[in-house]
Amino acid sequence: MNKRNILIGFITGLLATMSSVIFLTLFLSSIPIEDSWLYLYNQGKLGGLISLGAISNLLIFFLSIKKNKISFATGIVIASLLIVLLIFIIKYL
Repeated sequence: MNKRNILIGFITGLLATMSSVIFLTLFLSSIPIEDSWLYLYNQGKLGGLISLGAISNLLIFFLSIKKNKISFATGIVIASLLIVLLIFIIKYL
């Protein structure tokens, strides 16, 4: 496996999730982003928003598998696992 492609897939997975979370926040909330995230954190729903944002990784993962870019898809999976760990920390700690 090519380590460079894994790293690019990892960074792509993180950026896709972050941009999706920002887009969802801007689309669904009328208050500023920071206030929305603080409100969701206090309500215990920030993990749900991050989970919705991580759905974009599925599309990227399946497209990379279809194009036979296995190393890139591996990076996407690693980023998704890191996001799962982040959601666990936010929800239970």
